[in-house]
Amino acid sequence: MTDGANMGYLIYGMIAVGAGLMVFNVINFARFMKRTNDVLSGNRLRDRVWTVTAFILLTFFLAGYILVAAFGKPDLLMSMILFGGSVFVSIVNHLMIKLIETVKERSIDVAEVIIGAVDARDPNLNGHSRHVQNLTMKLYSYLPPHLKKELDPVNLEYAALMHDVGKLGIPESILNKPGKLTEEEWTTMRMHPKIGTEILHPLHSFERIMPWILYHHERIDGKGYYSVAGNDIPLAARIIAIADTYSAITMRRSYKDPRTHEDAFRIIAEVAGTQLDAELVSIFLTIPKEELLACAPPKIDIESSDII
Repeated sequence: MTDGANMGYLIYGMIAVGAGLMVFNVINFARFMKRTNDVLSGNRLRDRVWTVTAFILLTFFLAGYILVAAFGKPDLLMSMILFGGSVFVSIVNHLMIKLIETVKERSIDVAEVIIGAVDARDPNLNGHSRHVQNLTMKLYSYLPPHLKKELDPVNLEYAALMHDVGKLGIPESILNKPGKLTEEEWTTMRMHPKIGTEILHPLHSFERIMPWILYHHERIDGKGYYSVAGNDIPLAARIIAIADTYSAITMRRSYKDPRTHEDAFRIIAEVAGTQLDAELVSIFLTIPKEELLACAPPKIDIESSDII
């Protein structure tokens, strides 16, 4: 084999590997674009313009590889530049995606601290918000594909975690009352979904999840806080409502003892189609008991033989 043939193999080998890397980069960046369409990424128009521009440039770079390999006569220097460029893009792409994911992880940690402050004001919550978050994401994992594609999991997770943030605006005398609330006190308590959206209003990227928080106490039959019924209730709010109901039934409160897992399933099944979405309830009831038990955060006082 001649040196010229060996050089040709080397040149086209580097171009082929570089092209493969660029195909991977284009696919990976497309997935990254999809993952940035959530409350943490902001999804501002300017940011979308930049990401779309970057995607177009990556695609253009990949097309360059194909054109050079098919119609050009690349030499060693050109193949090294193309190969080096693809490696550089792969490194930058990886670091950028890793950075965004790290920021998201830190953000959810900060949000959990804030919700911890909400729970601390009301001993009856005792980890309720985190419990609802875990239960919501567990139910999401069991949704069929046609329902999953309607929701971004990051958005859903934040809505579930923040669903009771409006209780920051409810007087502690109401939150900590050991007995049943009066009608006037219930009127005040029912304000917490709206207060929650007002608290989150300055965060413009949270606008898409505000209806989920606002309507998480709506009923399928229209007898909820704002008389929204059926499919007019956002899907995410209907999911959170089931998780919220299960958590409320099985948690210990100052005015009641916790009920068992079996009690919760029975009650939830009874209100399917009136209070809760029947299709989502049927999915929730298929989740194994041990998986739902595992959703309980450490703060919740549970009966190990029964339930959260």
